[in-house]
This record gives sequence, structure tokens and C-alpha cells, in this order.
Amino acid sequence: MDLSEYFTIPGKPGVFKMLSQSKSNAVMESLIDGKRLPVFTSDKISSLEEIGMFTNGEDVPLTEVFQNIFRKENGGQASVSPKADNKALQAYFSEVLPDWDKDRVYVSDIKKLITWYNLLAEKNLISLEEKSDKETAGADVSSVSNSSESPEKSTNEKS
Repeated sequence: MDLSEYFTIPGKPGVFKMLSQSKSNAVMESLIDGKRLPVFTSDKISSLEEIGMFTNGEDVPLTEVFQNIFRKENGGQASVSPKADNKALQAYFSEVLPDWDKDRVYVSDIKKLITWYNLLAEKNLISLEEKSDKETAGADVSSVSNSSESPEKSTNEKS
């Protein structure tokens, strides 16, 4: 599964696919409604390939978390709504990623992850296939939470 073409943009809901790129901007297309918008170098976009979830051990890439959900749901949508109560979201996430760090992963991060998964699953962009060797080389894992609703506790800071 290759998520290198898919991005999140702070302040914009959903996931975006990069259509073209130049020195100063890129054109992105929303997976929600298909609308295209320019994104500039000053915007802090994040590739889904570079995002990961904190665990009590090594951080887990988002692709692996998506594949865990895919297996659990037999390729369908997540069985829990992103609008479910906090306990239901945490219980679901514990089934998908049992070793997740409950101190550094917020419920808002889980909501985003489930929303992103549902968008990608709806477009048949999730698979159990491994990418190439460069994905398994260990990409730098970034924050899932880019919103101002919670402190940046989800940012990966290696010592």
C-alpha cells in the first residue's frame, strides 16, 4: 500500500491526493468531494506515509495501522464511527493497535485516523500489499495531530 501521494492539510477535513507539484505550490484533490485546491510551500502538509502512531515500544507507521483495521473489518469501513464516545473509540483502537501509548495518543488522533481510514477504504486505496523496500527502511514518523484542539503531545521527538 503506497500512501506517498496522499496528504493531510491542517484546517481542511479529510485526505488529499497530490495531482501536480511545482517549486512554490502543489495542486491537491480532496477525496471527500473531488474539489481541487492549491497548496503552497508555507502550508504544513503531511504525507500519510510519514505519519505514525505512538506505542509503548517503536512507533507504528500509519500504513500498518490501516492494514490492521483492514484485516479486522475484512476490507470494509471501520465498525466504529469517528463520532462515537471516547471509551468506544479507545476500545476499538486497543483492538487494532493493542500496544498504543494512551498518554501520547489522544482521542482526537483516533477520530482522525478512523476518518482517514474510512475515506481511503471507500476509494479502495487500502490493501494488505507491502510497498517497496524503501517503505520498510523506516520513514520518520510525524504527528497525527496537527489541530489546535490539543497540545502537540503526538509529535515524535527522538532523544
